[in-house]
Amino acid sequence: MPPAAGVRAGHRFEPDTELADVTIVYSPMLDGDPDPGEVVWTWVQFEDDPTQGKDRPVVIIGRAGSDLAAVQLTTKPHPERRDEVPVGVGSWDSSGRASYAKLERILTVHPGAVRREGAILERHRFDDVVTALRKFHGIRLA
Repeated sequence: MPPAAGVRAGHRFEPDTELADVTIVYSPMLDGDPDPGEVVWTWVQFEDDPTQGKDRPVVIIGRAGSDLAAVQLTTKPHPERRDEVPVGVGSWDSSGRASYAKLERILTVHPGAVRREGAILERHRFDDVVTALRKFHGIRLA
């Protein structure tokens, strides 16, 4: 299934360009609209082949202009890697598995490309993701 119109997901921000434009905010509200602090489902391009991808859960960390800034979630832990942070278990995973935020790529997603809301990420988990992003990328996010 191809991405929805307007999706721009899967690229990595560079510290001196778009990343400086990300405004981190926690304002979840399960009202049908995607908000920072929520786990939502959207099309995410594969890193090794951007012509392909699939619907994946992402946690929205803020805004990049009129787009959302997000990081992908995975249920496959890699304890030896420093580019993942645990976010716990949530209703976004119907099997009840623990999830991990992948820090390497910050995705930009047009709000209209979000397929569905999944859940609100607890504030302390959200803060853990943002702190880990700052450390991993070695920069101060706006």
